[in-house]
Amino acid sequence: MPQTITRGYKTLLDEANAKIRTVPVTEAMSLHGREDVVFVDLRDPRELEREGRIPGAVHCPRGMLEFWIDPESPYHKPAFAQDKTYLFFCAAGWRSALSAATAQDMGLKPVAHMEGGFTAWKKVGGAIESTEPKKT
Repeated sequence: MPQTITRGYKTLLDEANAKIRTVPVTEAMSLHGREDVVFVDLRDPRELEREGRIPGAVHCPRGMLEFWIDPESPYHKPAFAQDKTYLFFCAAGWRSALSAATAQDMGLKPVAHMEGGFTAWKKVGGAIESTEPKKT
């Protein structure tokens, strides 16, 4: 019997976007490099190797987000224990919207996500650094 999905990704994105702050990419560019803002890159390592990264961004694979945020988790990362604004981004803005909503639900604040993600950042000429592939 096929599955019946009652809340698809579009609904989840609409719900997330209704409760979080969305930062236009041009505003994100003005926030880049500020001491009080942490850019959080949710893309997977292959995307970083292929596309590059925003300088200074904290890389947090989407699958580890909840574990890295929670100070009680054995995987907690100090980058998420600072009194700063967290600006999440992914490739296009979908994962980052869901992630910002989850982070906010967990109590991390203030949080926002970058509209259009890394793709929009590149399109407007945002700073990008290359990532060296890992040697195997």
